[in-house]
Amino acid sequence: MVSTSRTISLISLCIHFLFSISQSLVPASETFTYVNEGQFGDYVVEYGGNYRTLNLFRRPFQLCFYNTTPNAYTLALRMGTVRSENLMRWVWEANRGKPVRENATFSLGADGNMVLAEANGRVVWQTNTANKGVVGFELRPNGNMVLHDANGKFIWQSFDSPTDTLLVGQSLVAGGVSKLVSRASDENNVDGAYSFVLEPRRVALYYTSNNSPRPMIYWSNYPWTGNDDTKTFNRLTLESHPRYDDDFSIWFLTFVYNITNPDPFIETTSSDSVITRYNNTLTYLRLGIDGNLRYFTYNPHDVQNYAWDRVYVLLHRDSRQGECELPGRCGKFGLCEDNQCVACPTPNGLSGWSKDCEAKKVTSCKASDFYYYKLVGVDHFMIKYTRGDVTKQSQCESKCTSDCKCVGYFYHTDRSRCWIVYDLKTLTIVGNATNLAYIKTPNK
Repeated sequence: MVSTSRTISLISLCIHFLFSISQSLVPASETFTYVNEGQFGDYVVEYGGNYRTLNLFRRPFQLCFYNTTPNAYTLALRMGTVRSENLMRWVWEANRGKPVRENATFSLGADGNMVLAEANGRVVWQTNTANKGVVGFELRPNGNMVLHDANGKFIWQSFDSPTDTLLVGQSLVAGGVSKLVSRASDENNVDGAYSFVLEPRRVALYYTSNNSPRPMIYWSNYPWTGNDDTKTFNRLTLESHPRYDDDFSIWFLTFVYNITNPDPFIETTSSDSVITRYNNTLTYLRLGIDGNLRYFTYNPHDVQNYAWDRVYVLLHRDSRQGECELPGRCGKFGLCEDNQCVACPTPNGLSGWSKDCEAKKVTSCKASDFYYYKLVGVDHFMIKYTRGDVTKQSQCESKCTSDCKCVGYFYHTDRSRCWIVYDLKTLTIVGNATNLAYIKTPNK
């Protein structure tokens, strides 16, 4: 009797094991392997790269291998039509900063794991979905690539791992991927200096300097006010909604914020919108190489080219926050006014600005080896969105002097506030004589 019970138990375990295995297997017809080899595509693509298409597409999206430097490929999703040589845009990337070489493979195995690997088998990127019930891959109409189970539940989705781009329906999520990071340059596909971040109390843009201990803010939807706001941003989603009128339809391209208020505990939404006169569901938000945010959308009325329209720029010439707020507007150093770089500050006064404008480096930490020169009526790009420390000017200077990485300090005499800075970049002329800057410069 005991032997029979053991036999039944073993049979049950075997059946359960086999059932579990069968649940985790991707049907052979749904598995795939693509090799990075063959001829390059004929059309113009973003960043001027070469590309090879994969047979994974859904108009206007297609997966490709592309490169901007020889033998360094990124697996990416492109967005665009082949009816013209209008630029096709890269709206998602698997392996930024970790390029693969010729003959690399992209595969979905029977175990449900999707893998990008070098020709020698070294895994460069993967979805980590082995034996989690995946039965298939789908590229959805909105550009979201998903691995799903037998019930259609998403086990993995590309919308959860943006790089510098958001598509309509895609979100930044608190506790998950909560930021976009810019690309370094057209040629160099690694993380750049700028990030767009969803924070508990706001969304913000940051500049990251190798010299600074932390990223420096240069824009936010809510400037610092000193208020103890208990509301929390949970999610930021790019949405598109039509609104019909008697004569025409307009489309709202909207950032929707999901907000939690703990007293009482409720969830609400807030939004910022851009209006277009045509369907803008084929739109993306891009954090550019220059640190600016832009919306691009297809204009279906341009039948010949299906042209990309730049329908919104955050920091532009006609906005309340102009181009002078971009840290890199004047390169490494310069004074900006009315969106123009107008002067290069030097210890001997102001000179005409050029791309060569740069503050002299102080290589010594000894206070006797450097001094400060003064600028009146200027602000650093981060000042609008940070408090600064309340202190005497002498203490502010002393703090910068004792910090080898400090390149200068800013002081508002009317409020006795001090900002220590580790990178100068673009300074804005504000015309207020109480706003002072002191720039470190070597004695020799």
